[in-house]
Amino acid sequence: MKKTIRGIDYDTETAQVISKNVHGFYGDPAGYEETLYATEDGRYFVYTNGGEASPYPVEKISCIAKAKVDAWLESHKG
Repeated sequence: MKKTIRGIDYDTETAQVISKNVHGFYGDPAGYEETLYATEDGRYFVYTNGGEASPYPVEKISCIAKAKVDAWLESHKG
């Protein structure tokens, strides 16, 4: 997925995966995934997607400040 936010491109195809959390299984209406990415220029973003009954029924990319990455990782430990 690729999205431009405030004039900056975020692309799951070209960014590096830092952490991925999967809840449920493929086809589970309540299942979802959360993936933290880092771009080559040091920006971070979170990709979310899930089933219709999940917290993320629509595919989305959200920016995350570098200062909040450690807290995100800590709160998303499996």
